[in-house]
Amino acid sequence: MPTLTLPAPAKLNLFLHINGRRPDGYHNLQTLFQLLDYGDELSFTVTGNGNDIEFSCSDPALGGGDNLVVRAAKLLQQAANRPVAAKIHLTKRLPAGGGIGGGSSDAATTLLALNHLWGLHLAQTELLLIARQLGADVPVFVYGQSAFAEGVGEQLQAVDLADNWYVVLAPACHVSTAEIFSHKGLTRDTPVIKVAASLQHGTQNDCQALVRELYPPVKSALNWLGQFGPAKLTGTGACVFLAVSNEQEAQRILGQKPDALGGFIARGVNQSPVLSMLAKQIATGV
Repeated sequence: MPTLTLPAPAKLNLFLHINGRRPDGYHNLQTLFQLLDYGDELSFTVTGNGNDIEFSCSDPALGGGDNLVVRAAKLLQQAANRPVAAKIHLTKRLPAGGGIGGGSSDAATTLLALNHLWGLHLAQTELLLIARQLGADVPVFVYGQSAFAEGVGEQLQAVDLADNWYVVLAPACHVSTAEIFSHKGLTRDTPVIKVAASLQHGTQNDCQALVRELYPPVKSALNWLGQFGPAKLTGTGACVFLAVSNEQEAQRILGQKPDALGGFIARGVNQSPVLSMLAKQIATGV
């Protein structure tokens, strides 16, 4: 049976502006998504077991049927005109609730991989419609480009970002996105900016001050990483990051981190490695 192994890359929000609350309760926002060359990994095997989705994970706590990977596969099944089944294994490296897109990226890689393996031939626009049903961050991973995003994060415009390395630290806490976006202390009136302005200085993460206040481990991580430069929160957190110019500097900083902090280094990429690997698979007829 055909088998395919693909990455599920992490992302950073280089900034996050909340422009206002929408009538449907969601928020209009602007953000800059930076894709990374580090993340989870998924292996997919097509099986002949009707419509069964067999799922396992290196972290048993994440191996249930409510995982976004399973939900993505089942949504994609609805687009097939025949029974399609798969066995999926997720090797988990990215922390849950870190604001770096772990679960969202896993779901996107699942859509892209099974669309290929099942021979569905859905266009990217069709996959994006499915992605939006799974979460606000899933579309950018299906889109596969570092991007400027607006709306609730679904309006995407590809951008070419600087070739930076990043030190990413993971405090030992889980930040609730719902709690942050519903909190009365959240800034919700940042003026709308143009794409060009988003690539310059003067942006910020509107969630950072609130998350610092509510989650002491995030505050400690920002303070420690801030010794080396302008440390920032990604998304609603809990992960924090620092851009540096080269891998050696990133390794030097990571090597000094407190034992209580998880972390990794990664290089920013403008195209998702998933797209390039899939293109190679298609070109070779696999």
